Amino acid sequence: PPFAAAAHVRKITLTASGGPFRTWTREQMAAATLEQARRHPTWTMGDKVTIDSASLMNKALELIEAHWLFGVGPERLDAVIHPQSIVHAFVEYVDCSTLAQLATPDMRTPIHAAMLYPHEVQGTGKTLDLTAMSQLTFEPVDETKFPAVAMAREVMKRGGTSGAVFNAANEEAVSAFMAGRIGFTRIGELVAGALEGVRAGGAATLPGVLEG
Repeated sequence: PPFAAAAHVRKITLTASGGPFRTWTREQMAAATLEQARRHPTWTMGDKVTIDSASLMNKALELIEAHWLFGVGPERLDAVIHPQSIVHAFVEYVDCSTLAQLATPDMRTPIHAAMLYPHEVQGTGKTLDLTAMSQLTFEPVDETKFPAVAMAREVMKRGGTSGAVFNAANEEAVSAFMAGRIGFTRIGELVAGALEGVRAGGAATLPGVLEG
């Protein structure tokens, strides 16, 4: 169900580091190697999520998750590029105030929160040193280079099993890229093709999901 404060929230914005290709052109990205895609500038993660971060598919999936978890429509969800990976999300309220969630870019922190929720227990990651942060920057997502965010909005509008189609197509496309069968920018192209070519069914029941 929608979370209690949803009526008072104007907008939720998730941040993305931009990955290793933030400053690359789409033409450069098309020729990117697996090793280059694995070189994330701020996070140390497994190969699959690192590739998703390089294409911003991870952020697209997080936006879809936020849509379903919090009952917030696509018009109230957004993403911005934040290379330092210190701010992880913004919640803007109807009174024009905004709250930010900050933490060091350490995967132990979200894993800790997920495993122990709703309990607050001493974490294992590093605490944030505010005096060491000389600059935090933010920039819009270039949806020509990173079409995943726009596809996420379309998935939210369509509903049903379109999110499952999106996720499954990305899984297969990333596997193909890691195996050297396709280029990096083909990941987004194949996912877009799946969304257009695979019928999205209802997701209210298990039989509906299996049929869709």
